[in-house]
Amino acid sequence: MGSSNKKKREKQKDFQKPKFKVGKDKPKASNFTDTSFKSKGEEICLSAEPPINPVGTHAVLAKLLPLISDSSTPVRSQLLKLFRELPAEEVRHSVEQAIMFIRAGMTHLSADISNDSLGVMEWILDVAENDLIVCPGGWVKTLNSFCAMMGWALTTPKAGWSSGSRSGLRAKDASTYARQIAMLSRFLEAGLRPEAEIPEDESEIWDNLYRIPQDSNAFEYLNLYGTRRDEEGEMYPSRDARQRVFERRFLEAVLKGTDQAKKEGGATGRAAAGLDKVLQDGMGEYESSTAMDTQDLLSLW
Repeated sequence: MGSSNKKKREKQKDFQKPKFKVGKDKPKASNFTDTSFKSKGEEICLSAEPPINPVGTHAVLAKLLPLISDSSTPVRSQLLKLFRELPAEEVRHSVEQAIMFIRAGMTHLSADISNDSLGVMEWILDVAENDLIVCPGGWVKTLNSFCAMMGWALTTPKAGWSSGSRSGLRAKDASTYARQIAMLSRFLEAGLRPEAEIPEDESEIWDNLYRIPQDSNAFEYLNLYGTRRDEEGEMYPSRDARQRVFERRFLEAVLKGTDQAKKEGGATGRAAAGLDKVLQDGMGEYESSTAMDTQDLLSLW
């Protein structure tokens, strides 16, 4: 009798609604798992300054450089801002690839693209001007692009004639023309600047002779495994070599263009005066040699 009443009371408990008191927590289920605890762990940094760009600047530039000639003006303006955020010490390893796209933008048929490419040229001169003037094609091909952009006729040494004087690839206003001349002045100033004298330190002499070079491709100028380069694609690591090829191929055209720009006055005339000063500082003491240079010897091959 007692056991049957006990069973009835237990069954009634299943259908009874529990009464809660104010301020008292709800009873927890039998299978409740407490998840209020917090786990602790140790984090070890790879370096004091972790890399912001995990893929590397070279890989980023390979995707961004073709956008220099993009038809969208906002894309080109934002691209230049992004270029200026890249670390300069990593950009210098991609100068040879960068200058090819910059030259293509400078000689583009669109005036807007050509003008915006001058901003990219200014950026590459800010971060790696020394690497630019010595890379393959960085000197002669870039000067060709400047002269073509401004419509300065070049003398052809082999044929013995020069193309007639003509206007540039497009109609240029004074501010654009002045900016082009100013950028050419800066490029020539970097290439014709007197080289710094190496201090006479005996230890540095032995280091240069026997220690492993720090550059990634220190003997690139020898072109041991690459295809044969012509005069335009050659490297000119010394000031004398750059002066020699500039005097033979570009000096006459640049002097004529500078004189014509001076006559226009205004911003163009001031920019031309600055270019004339750069030419005097860079080529004033240069004496042309009649000796046969390396390129003449290669042409006999």
